[in-house]
Amino acid sequence: MSDQPNNPLHGVKLADIVEYLVAHYGWEELGELIPIRCFQSNPSVKSSLKFLRATPWAREKVESLYLMTERRSKRSENSPKFKPPKNS
Repeated sequence: MSDQPNNPLHGVKLADIVEYLVAHYGWEELGELIPIRCFQSNPSVKSSLKFLRATPWAREKVESLYLMTERRSKRSENSPKFKPPKNS
């Protein structure tokens, strides 16, 4: 049985989180949402991972943004799609 049943980040790698956020927002917007140098100046996944692993407060911000983005994404997927009425 899992040690962390209520942890939504359990089993998710930090590299996957950073790559997801970069794909979703891009480096520029990510650097605006979380203003840290590794996202703003010559960004790369490798340099970001090195910084985030050594800086707990920054990692928490990245993980929080990931969870918020995932929730919004799932909510929009599950919301009913608008269907225009049929003209008979």
